[in-house]
Amino acid sequence: MRTLNTQEISDCIYRLARRAGTALTPACRASLCAAASRERGAARFALDTLLQNADTAAAQCMPVCQDTGMAVVLLELGQDVLLTGAPLARAVDDGVRRAYADGCFRKSICDPLTRVNTGDNTPAHLHVDIAEGDRVRVTFLPKGFGSENMSRLYMLTPSEGRAGIVRAIVETVRLAGSRPCPPVYVGVGLGGAFDSCAFLAKKALTRDVGTRHPREDVASIEDEALETINALGIGAQGFGGQVTALGVACEIAPTHIAGLPVAVNIQCHCIRCEKETL
Repeated sequence: MRTLNTQEISDCIYRLARRAGTALTPACRASLCAAASRERGAARFALDTLLQNADTAAAQCMPVCQDTGMAVVLLELGQDVLLTGAPLARAVDDGVRRAYADGCFRKSICDPLTRVNTGDNTPAHLHVDIAEGDRVRVTFLPKGFGSENMSRLYMLTPSEGRAGIVRAIVETVRLAGSRPCPPVYVGVGLGGAFDSCAFLAKKALTRDVGTRHPREDVASIEDEALETINALGIGAQGFGGQVTALGVACEIAPTHIAGLPVAVNIQCHCIRCEKETL
């Protein structure tokens, strides 16, 4: 049994949040560069401007987007880890609170009814999975809501099958149009239940752009959906062109014989995700 004080998790969250707030993932930047090389005219100008903005933000340690996001934290907690110190959720929120203050990041979290801001971007949206071993794998995903608001959940019938899945993914992007700041990254949850399917879609967004699911039948859905989305012609920032999405990532879980849940979580071009293992 390994003992870990939750202060170490709090400090880890602080580091990840500070980095994520100011820098795109390397895979995201590479995908934007590849997209720019395929475009001309207004779409090329938009992509070049996005890349210039990202480089300036990283160089000057400034927020890469004004929407510094809801703090989404995924923890894979080894079952052989004994946590000591402050309660886990409190430690996570402390890391978020300090990072958003020191980074001068916008605080965006409020009560859904009164709209009163919490003032420090907490509470974080925390997911904990129990895993084997004595390590804690921490993933920090700041999620902006211009893209989050374009996400959808479908409760399909099993008879709709693969074609229905692809149709749901493409429809979500088509209806979103230019609003989520394309080119987008599309996270997809397949299976599970009403609630867990949406989490699968969120989890899919923590994969590097360009990675394929290890199951070939799932990967082929990713490929077909991406090709069909890019044929829509929405393009970077809605200016038209060949690249509306940088990638489609699916995660899958068993479901009930009577259902086929499909969740589509849209991420804007500003993909910020940091990971660390303690």
